[in-house]
Amino acid sequence: MLEDFSEEAPGSKGGDVSIACPVDFRQPEGELTEIEKLCLAFKKEFVSLRPWYDLAVQKRGHSTVGVSKLKVDDLVDFICSFLRGETLENPRNDIALPYTINLATDDLKAFYFEAITSQPGQESPSSETLSNWFYDETVAGKVLFNLRDLFKNREGLMKILGNILIVPAAQINRRKEQASRKE
Repeated sequence: MLEDFSEEAPGSKGGDVSIACPVDFRQPEGELTEIEKLCLAFKKEFVSLRPWYDLAVQKRGHSTVGVSKLKVDDLVDFICSFLRGETLENPRNDIALPYTINLATDDLKAFYFEAITSQPGQESPSSETLSNWFYDETVAGKVLFNLRDLFKNREGLMKILGNILIVPAAQINRRKEQASRKE
């Protein structure tokens, strides 16, 4: 049974109440570069997939993520640091930086594949379906294409990384075919 009370709740008299929070969660997107916007979207996408990845690890009892030896939550910042032109020290002292980058991109793809295949109805897609989804529909796929473009004209191992390792040749050829059909 509901009762009416003659007293008003404190602050309930008169008009709208303004809510104030000492922390501003808005992002000044107008001040961000295109790369910063891309990395911000990448981080949001990654964070949104984290519960699905955690579920996958719980269900399977293991993960294939980890060959880079970077923490899962450090992958986005590590990869985006190169897009932002930051000079990074190799977090591993046992292999050259290009190898660490390659392993980090492998971990990233494994993270996405494990996350998506833990979702209902997505348990057993083909590797081609997974790859097409990753490179066509995720921000992470766009990030890796950007990373590829950044490295493909460099020297030595970075050039090999950009031209061969970060994005599979099948995906590069697929993009070229799609672009030629649009013309």
